[in-house]
Amino acid sequence: MTPVLGALHFPPIEELVEWPGIFLKDTPFEVNKVVLLMWAGAIIVFGLFWAAGRAASSGNLVPTGIQTVVEGGIDFVRNDIILQTMGPAGLPWTPFLVTIFFYVFITNIFEVIPFVQFPVNARMALPLFMSLLVWVIFNYMGVKAQGFGGYFKSMLLPPGVPKALLPLVALIEFISTIFVRPFSMAVRLFANMLAGHLLLVTFAVLSAALFTKSALAVILPLPFAMLILLTGFEILVAILQAFIFTILTAVYIGGAMHPEH
Repeated sequence: MTPVLGALHFPPIEELVEWPGIFLKDTPFEVNKVVLLMWAGAIIVFGLFWAAGRAASSGNLVPTGIQTVVEGGIDFVRNDIILQTMGPAGLPWTPFLVTIFFYVFITNIFEVIPFVQFPVNARMALPLFMSLLVWVIFNYMGVKAQGFGGYFKSMLLPPGVPKALLPLVALIEFISTIFVRPFSMAVRLFANMLAGHLLLVTFAVLSAALFTKSALAVILPLPFAMLILLTGFEILVAILQAFIFTILTAVYIGGAMHPEH
């Protein structure tokens, strides 16, 4: 039954995050709106870089349009994320981290795009997949850089820990690195985007309902103003969450490669 607040009807949460399948229904490969948006996000990111690369190869000395946006994003990731967390040794990771930043941002910003209005990362599947991908990469790089034994020694036995506390610290570090890191990355992104989506839907439904209720129309400006403010706030959240996910990726990879940092 649809929850009711006075004369206002709000959709249940499951209606806001669930969509029926469009293709291959009732199979493990079912395609719905969320899957289409994941694909759309990848196509948009590829298109941005293709268009920017084509503009740069044409000999434009002064970047304009898409080229400006892409080059600005690359400079931001390189200067404010990679160099600040990984140092110059992390510059080879620029293509990967730039892709992560743009993809997370695009799939987040779908939330405020008319007729789309859903952040893909408000479903746990994509944040969890990306987090597990990062987990595999930083563990692989740690083993590659330090050797299997050296990596796990640096992970489990931080320098300066009293010997009496080593067993407890080793257990905590193992749980943190192997289990908590990917889970916390996924949940942080998922929870922030879902919460913002629910807030926007709440004030959008409230504004639409008050618009149709002549007796309540006098208070319409209040929820409508909140809707506008929250939309602007969610744009900032989309950027911030892309930044946080990318910087955590850089920190984890850099820490695995260079534990002394």
